[in-house]
Amino acid sequence: MTELRGKRAIVSGASRGIGRGIAVELARAGATVAINYRSHPGEAEEVVAECKSVGGDGHVYQADIASREDVEAMVDAAAEQMGGLDIIVSNAAYSDRHLMLESDLDEFRRTIDVSMWGAFYLVRAGAQKLVDAGKGGNIVVISSPHAHMAMPGAMAYNMAKAANDQMARTAACELAQHRIRCNIIHPGWIDTPGERKFFAEETLQRESAKLPWKRLGRPEEIGRGVVFLCREESEYITGSTLTIDGGIQLPWRDMFRVEETKELG
Repeated sequence: MTELRGKRAIVSGASRGIGRGIAVELARAGATVAINYRSHPGEAEEVVAECKSVGGDGHVYQADIASREDVEAMVDAAAEQMGGLDIIVSNAAYSDRHLMLESDLDEFRRTIDVSMWGAFYLVRAGAQKLVDAGKGGNIVVISSPHAHMAMPGAMAYNMAKAANDQMARTAACELAQHRIRCNIIHPGWIDTPGERKFFAEETLQRESAKLPWKRLGRPEEIGRGVVFLCREESEYITGSTLTIDGGIQLPWRDMFRVEETKELG
């Protein structure tokens, strides 16, 4: 699979989790990937090695996505080192889970700064490079079902992801004249280190078995979705949302109605 051979991509938050899966799948498709990290340099270098092992290439860039200056400097450096950019993937996120009335406002603000402002900084800076190059390109925003599902205890994240969706759709509209596509991915419950921040391993295994697909999603499955959206064959897709969630947003909890009806005969 070399459909992205020669393409240059940048992925924020790519040292672990979904970002790592995206970076490796882009490299597997032939791309050279700028791997952004904030605080896990060793893991970022591991991603570079993995990208090379599957036939692509990678470079590491440290930046705090919540900082506009950091993001713009990173995009400039990546574009210079790789000779330009073709694919921008906004993936980095942060989430603090507390009920609204109990929230630490510094943590609440950090969630917004990374997950909303950080996404905007990268999309804006990356889009400018694509426009200046005049060759079109692709932007993919990793959002979440939290964009439209009011998950209690995650107000800041819900707000940020709702903003991500509107940002991406608006960008798709504004950038179409430049032949730049912008799409959204909504991952479901994915098996990442970040989930261990909120759930014990036993809880993850027990609860994931109750999902429609009976397991957590895998980071590489989100990566394959990014590759699909960035293929030339997908060039008529823009402003769209690709859901990769194993059916978690289906009304599967209501299946008891069907089962009970059977039992009552």
